Amino acid sequence: MATQAKKEAVAQLAEMIKGSESVVFVDYQGIKATEETALRKEMREAGADYIVAKNRLFKLALKEAGVEDSFDDVLEGTTAFAFGKEDVVAPAKVIYDLAKTKGEVFNIKAGLLSGKRVDATEVEALAKLPSREQLLSMVLNGMLGPIRKLAYATVAIADKKEEAGE
Repeated sequence: MATQAKKEAVAQLAEMIKGSESVVFVDYQGIKATEETALRKEMREAGADYIVAKNRLFKLALKEAGVEDSFDDVLEGTTAFAFGKEDVVAPAKVIYDLAKTKGEVFNIKAGLLSGKRVDATEVEALAKLPSREQLLSMVLNGMLGPIRKLAYATVAIADKKEEAGE
């Protein structure tokens, strides 16, 4: 029978899953404690959480959170979890950047995006997307482009009329 502490841990993990837009599953074997501390700090700055939990407890939490997809093949060995609360891309970006530098000792296993399972390649593709702020900037530049051109044209017409003496 499960102890009260384990039940509370599962409930807490289930709440974290429900409250997250994305979850990245990572094989963290071989990462140094100092690197993991730096990773946790970077995650907090990005508005994400990074935890290590027992695979069995996380499986139970996934069921309790209502996730229907199976992660049994991923939840083996050493697994850490990065939760993106507001920004879907943030945990994937941070994990992907570290995985590029660490190579084989730190790998993305899979992800959970809006309640659906995604594989490692999809998590990497998500990590390569521009950040939310960059996307908003791109949209605003696209919207301001025609207005800017209109302003330049208006100024050019006014200058031309001024030169003609009108």
